[in-house]
Amino acid sequence: MKTEEAKAYTPRLMTRYRKEIVPAMMKEFGFKNQNQVPRLEKIVLNMGVKEGAVDIKIMDAVSGDLATITGQKPIVTRARKSISAFKLREGSPIGLKVTLRGPRMYEFFDRLTNVAIPRIRDFRGFPDSGFDGEANLNIGLIEQIIFPEVEFDKIKKIQGMNIAFVTTTGKKAEARRLLEYLGFPFKK
Repeated sequence: MKTEEAKAYTPRLMTRYRKEIVPAMMKEFGFKNQNQVPRLEKIVLNMGVKEGAVDIKIMDAVSGDLATITGQKPIVTRARKSISAFKLREGSPIGLKVTLRGPRMYEFFDRLTNVAIPRIRDFRGFPDSGFDGEANLNIGLIEQIIFPEVEFDKIKKIQGMNIAFVTTTGKKAEARRLLEYLGFPFKK
């Protein structure tokens, strides 16, 4: 019974993308087919936890916070090679990664833009200099406590994160317009 309900649910941002954003972008950019319209392919969240190599409890706590934020268990990333200057050994845990796709991606994007980002103090928008050559946007957040899911009293370490929004287009103008339609706050 639960699986039928889960399949029937569609995030509101996904519905809005299909009904409002696709026709608007087709008209604006002159696309002939709705499959030409750029879309979000995935959202990748990365956290570098340098203390994870020394204290596994910190890694577990931060992993729990990231799982709470995304609704998905993070993958532990490990060092590829040893670097003595950083006291780093090959194979030691140094970070966490989560890749979101489909409905879970749209839910996260919706919560990020409407709930978490407005909680950032003195926020005036993200610069569009975060786009890479493939028209994917990368942003950095200083602390995970902007998400209301994370209980401030129970966190062991305030940790920043990198969020990458991967789009299907290769043009920065189309990717920026797509993210604007979805509600992403850029600097004016």
